[in-house]
Amino acid sequence: MIEIENSILAGLLHNEEYMRRAAPFLDESYFFDFSEKTIYNSIISYINSYNGVPTKEALHISMGDKDFLSEDQFNSIGGLINSLSYDKGTDIQWLLDETEKFCKQRALHIAVHESILVLNDKSSSMTPEALPELLQTALGVSFDQNIGHDFLEVFEDRYQFYHTKEDKIPFDIDIFNKITKGGLSRKSLSVILAGTGVGKTLFMTHNASANVLAGLNVLYITMEMAEERIAERIDANLMDVTMDTLRDMPRDVYLKKIKKLKEMTTGKLIIKEYPTAGAGSGHFRHLINELKLKKNFKPDVVYIDYINICMSSRVKNTTANSYTIVKAIAEELRGLAVECNVPIMTATQTTRSGYSNSDIGLEDTSESFGLPATADFMFGVVSTEELEESNQIMIKQLKNRWGDPNYMKRFVVGIDRAKMKLYDVEESQQNSLMDDSPTPKKAKSSKPDFSNFT
Repeated sequence: MIEIENSILAGLLHNEEYMRRAAPFLDESYFFDFSEKTIYNSIISYINSYNGVPTKEALHISMGDKDFLSEDQFNSIGGLINSLSYDKGTDIQWLLDETEKFCKQRALHIAVHESILVLNDKSSSMTPEALPELLQTALGVSFDQNIGHDFLEVFEDRYQFYHTKEDKIPFDIDIFNKITKGGLSRKSLSVILAGTGVGKTLFMTHNASANVLAGLNVLYITMEMAEERIAERIDANLMDVTMDTLRDMPRDVYLKKIKKLKEMTTGKLIIKEYPTAGAGSGHFRHLINELKLKKNFKPDVVYIDYINICMSSRVKNTTANSYTIVKAIAEELRGLAVECNVPIMTATQTTRSGYSNSDIGLEDTSESFGLPATADFMFGVVSTEELEESNQIMIKQLKNRWGDPNYMKRFVVGIDRAKMKLYDVEESQQNSLMDDSPTPKKAKSSKPDFSNFT
């Protein structure tokens, strides 16, 4: 009976196309037999050195150089090498599918074995908290056959993409939907830039409240305020009451409002508090995995309050400057957004000069200019005495990968700080700010000219 391991080794040895498509996903740990593992390592070593498949003769020679092999092991491996035959009529896709199935089974087997060691306190490198991620990684083993976009061959797919509405998380403030072309894109990192007390947390709690009412699952991670304080702001927003009224509200009234909220939406909100500078993307990933396993909760959008007090999973805070640390954190959070297919929104402080600046820019980002370089969407929030008297804040676009940041570069949004709410203002109140923003130029013709392509 021919085992799949033999077919895999034979394919690596005799079929270069199969080798190049399968080798990146194979691992020596998947081969339990000593002879198979040794042959696999020799094949991969040859591929890495010479960028091609070895011959049987080359494998035999490499075995002769391995002093650790006993005579019986040498003879057994030599016999296995001679037996590795490959039928040229083998369907490569079939073999790739079988190889992928083999890798998944072996990865899961290894994960279960490691889990048993952890549960029996026999693992020196893992703790029980790592088990969900370990199992999910094993279950996520997959062969990605996409090796690039062939521009002139897959134009039909590209055209379809251009005319397919992107799955976005909309704002409940119309002007934000205009400048982002429908809301926050999945797999993106958005950043609010503002001074202390201007409204970073208010902006995120308002959006989280709107998302929940829209039936979305929201994960709100706080590293500055207690979970109850964030929940208090969201309560005030959703119940449309002031913070003072909320604190004085009788219990039976509060319960009735909560019951009504439950009837209004299918969305869920999880608020998780971490110590300041005590968690990073690795902790957030573990939390998302735990919520999926224990609560069947998968977030549609994630808020992190806020990025400068996260820790980096790659860079030690004691050995690097603030530019490197914050840039690393931003890259890790954006990577998490891509991995989990969610938009992540966070915030950052302005510099000391930016705090008093009524027209902040990217240069006012505190600690690291690497943050705006990584973000997909970034906007500043400005509050002045004049704006406060009008119950407004000014928004200034700083970076926008989904649209032109100079279109509606500055605009105002209504704010009710007592109720932790934001709202659209009348268009007439935007006019003075819009005068500073360039308007898109009109085309000379109402129809584009494609004559050069006919």
